[in-house]
Amino acid sequence: MNPNEKKLGYPFGDTLPSTGTALDVADGIRWVRLPLPFALDHVNVWLMRDRIDGRDGWTVIDCGIDKPEVRGIWEQVFANALDGLPVLRVLVTHMHPDHVGLAQWMCERWNAPLWMSMTDYVVARLWSSQSEQGSEGGAGGEEAAAHYIRHGLSNKDALEKIRRRADYYSSMVPGMPSVFHRLVHGDTVEIGGRDWQVIIGYGHAPEHISLYSEALQLLIAGDMVLPRISTNVSVFSSEPMANPLRLYLDSLRSYDPLPEDTLVLPSHGRPFRGLHERIAQQYAHHADRLEAVLQACAEPRTAADILPILFHRELDYHQLTFAMGEAIAHLHSLYFEGKLRRTEGEDGTIRFVAA
Repeated sequence: MNPNEKKLGYPFGDTLPSTGTALDVADGIRWVRLPLPFALDHVNVWLMRDRIDGRDGWTVIDCGIDKPEVRGIWEQVFANALDGLPVLRVLVTHMHPDHVGLAQWMCERWNAPLWMSMTDYVVARLWSSQSEQGSEGGAGGEEAAAHYIRHGLSNKDALEKIRRRADYYSSMVPGMPSVFHRLVHGDTVEIGGRDWQVIIGYGHAPEHISLYSEALQLLIAGDMVLPRISTNVSVFSSEPMANPLRLYLDSLRSYDPLPEDTLVLPSHGRPFRGLHERIAQQYAHHADRLEAVLQACAEPRTAADILPILFHRELDYHQLTFAMGEAIAHLHSLYFEGKLRRTEGEDGTIRFVAA
């Protein structure tokens, strides 16, 4: 446990739900943990006891990736943790595969509607269908490789792997429901007889949903606030001049009114208390990284040049793509503040230098 993590409170200690089961974390809310085939090896999803149009059942928050083993775990959960009641609604926080991957299957399995933000729904539908064209908006394929090459990545093995995974997104999100219910910032969603405030965040995903219950003083944070790792903010090939880090940091202000002792249910890691402490840590973390990047850019630097400054560990090729995206995000934040100048060489390589 790192020092910052020790400043947070973990009401369930090291207890985790076992595979195929659910753990009660609040009145009418259960925690399910699903596997991921990455270094970040799990995603948390939530079951919320509900009643819609006179029917008793459950709202499911997030779904996991679409893989046979994950479907099998869900079938165990359906048998063990729903008290014999159906899924009435599927609510997805954002369009990343570990959150939306099984939305189509689950909605069809239970004849349940999908609730999402419009931007993330549209992007998920687009990216899940793009592998046929050899591009997935930055997740893999030729466009993604070209994007990273322009920012200095020269590792031929990693670039070839990126090119070959044009179906990266669609392999985990093979399709999306053809209809959905739109959620926007400030909406109130009734779940289980309680009001939940919709809080939209930006930077990590196009239009990420968090849910807050004043009655329970509980925040379903998705990926916006995580207890142990910093939320990834990346510039992808689909939006090469994006400024996601500023969007992300500004979005965290939306949580300012929430109580400090709010119970936070994150998508990765353990439920915790200490919301504002953790947000303060994120501000400090990125401020330190931005200052380090600015100092490094006393001489012209590519995003690939600053990877060792941002990441003090060996990265596998999957982590490398997100690390490159995050390096560009930090450079862009400083560039849009006027602290860096952006140049493009005759070879197309993009470099940044102190203004």
